[in-house]
Amino acid sequence: MKLRTLFFLIVLAAVAAFASLNWIIFITPTTLSLGFIEVEAPLGLVMLGMLIFLTALFLVFVVYLQASVLLDARRHAKELQANRVLASQSETSRFTELRGFLDIELKRQAIADAESRMTVLARLDQLERDLCSATEQTSTTISAYIGELEDRLDRGSANLVPRPNS
Repeated sequence: MKLRTLFFLIVLAAVAAFASLNWIIFITPTTLSLGFIEVEAPLGLVMLGMLIFLTALFLVFVVYLQASVLLDARRHAKELQANRVLASQSETSRFTELRGFLDIELKRQAIADAESRMTVLARLDQLERDLCSATEQTSTTISAYIGELEDRLDRGSANLVPRPNS
């Protein structure tokens, strides 16, 4: 039990005990002035009635406050749930957008990779053709040099061969 409720019950019990101990005085009639008229009534019962009325009024006020707090809490909970759903949808949308962006970037990267691969392969083919051409030219040149050297050797050996004396 909360401390406030316990305190309220203790005060209520004290008032009830006070009223029961002094019941004879509570019901003794007294002249009461209401401003423009005078009435004969027991002052204790009038005061006790006002105390009960004020207690009931405060209880109604507490119930009203509690109900309004509960309604506000319920409204805030609904708004919070709506915001959670909205945030979840936003997050899903961002993930979808990110996935689309990554797909586009990966495709672009694959295209760039394929283009670069084609460029490298074309360059390698060109280098291979150039190397074959250079090898052929070198082979032809070496063959020509060897042929020239053989001719010189044949001519030089022909000059070295003794001629028959005639």
